[in-house]
Amino acid sequence: MDTESTSTEAMPTGTMHPITTDDAAPRRRGYWSLWATVPREFGFLILTMPIAITGLVVLSTTFFTGLGLIFLVIGIFIVVAAMFMARGFGTLELVRLRWAGRREIARPVWEHGDRDQGFWRTMFAPFVDGHYWLYLLHGIVVNPIVSVVSWSLTVAWTSVALGGTTGWFWQRYIPSYRGEDAFWLYDTVLDFLFPANTWHIDPGVGEAVFELVVGLVFLATLPFVFRGLTLLHDVIGRGMLGAWRSEALEREVAQLAASRGAAVQAEDASLRRLERDIHDGPQQRLVRLQMDLAAIERKLDRDPESARELLGEARSQARETLDELRALSRGFAPPILQDRGLAVGLESLAARSPVPVTVEIALPADAPLPAAIERNVYFVAAELLTNAAKHADAAGVRLAVSTRNTGATGRWVDVWVTDNGRGGASAVPGHGLAGLAERVQGLQGQFVVDSPAGGPTTIGAHIPYA
Repeated sequence: MDTESTSTEAMPTGTMHPITTDDAAPRRRGYWSLWATVPREFGFLILTMPIAITGLVVLSTTFFTGLGLIFLVIGIFIVVAAMFMARGFGTLELVRLRWAGRREIARPVWEHGDRDQGFWRTMFAPFVDGHYWLYLLHGIVVNPIVSVVSWSLTVAWTSVALGGTTGWFWQRYIPSYRGEDAFWLYDTVLDFLFPANTWHIDPGVGEAVFELVVGLVFLATLPFVFRGLTLLHDVIGRGMLGAWRSEALEREVAQLAASRGAAVQAEDASLRRLERDIHDGPQQRLVRLQMDLAAIERKLDRDPESARELLGEARSQARETLDELRALSRGFAPPILQDRGLAVGLESLAARSPVPVTVEIALPADAPLPAAIERNVYFVAAELLTNAAKHADAAGVRLAVSTRNTGATGRWVDVWVTDNGRGGASAVPGHGLAGLAERVQGLQGQFVVDSPAGGPTTIGAHIPYA
């Protein structure tokens, strides 16, 4: 079973839950919970400057070498290589930020599936793609400068925190060469805070206590410093290395256009099929009925018995034509759907199926679905039941319809049809399931087919609604 943008669990229970990173509500983090991320943030920060300096050396050497040879053919390729390397260093930064516990940054779409990705287009794409230039600027200028600052603060804060809190233990084993006029930091601080004091404190004890206090202060603020420095890199990464909002809007417009095209194609296929069904069925019967009525009119006076027989055949033709028109109208807007609702309409649909159907419906009674969604759900269920009756060779079918509210992705109505037939169903272009998939995709929904050889077949249609 193929699911694209969301992870789904295709189960014939009437539920399908897209798994997204935004489903969980954010929780407030206390002070002690910040310590849980200190090791990862320290690992991120301590490696920042070595990676940034390496990137600076590699990128600046490659880029400026290619720039100096730009008038030669080889210079252009060297510049392109520098941009691709900048992309690699930028991607590494995004991976490291995610590893440090930061929320994932949406990456740019480098390969556009709707464009011809030939060799030369791929080779010279960096020159017209602004993301490559931002990645290059990040790797050569921004990241080295910021990394030197964050790395220096990380080393200094960690050294003071660890050295101050443990100095009272190990400093006694280090020889001291300070004389009577030696500089003591604690004494200077006390004189500044309490001028003209006459306190006499042992220098060794005073210095050890002062260093311990300073070390505890630095240790207590260590999680905030690490978090702030990591957030600094995160903000820069989101601004320079992440995807642009305009690109997301462009993809959304493209998806809407594709969905609209799929809906138009599905509607066109439905109309063409309706036209074919009307032409092959009711229209032929009406032509036959017209001919019978003409024959009845000719024989009414001279051969009443024969006219009476033709009249009976004409009545049968009219009844069969009416039945066919009713059958065709059921797939679009049956009166029972408007009069008694979707649940009753689906039960009526299942009762008319030539294969026994078990119906499981869980629809909200207090908040009915929009009329357009009800019509489409009815049509999808009718098509799936018809497909199972015609092609599955099944002894039983199960129809399950329910709604769910996922919060982040909105409200959905799920339609599951499961049969115990021979399996092997697929959405082959030009056939019924493919047209049904286009219709569902045109509604911004998802269509899932799970039909291994030998069965059972499970087909799910998941349609969003407001």
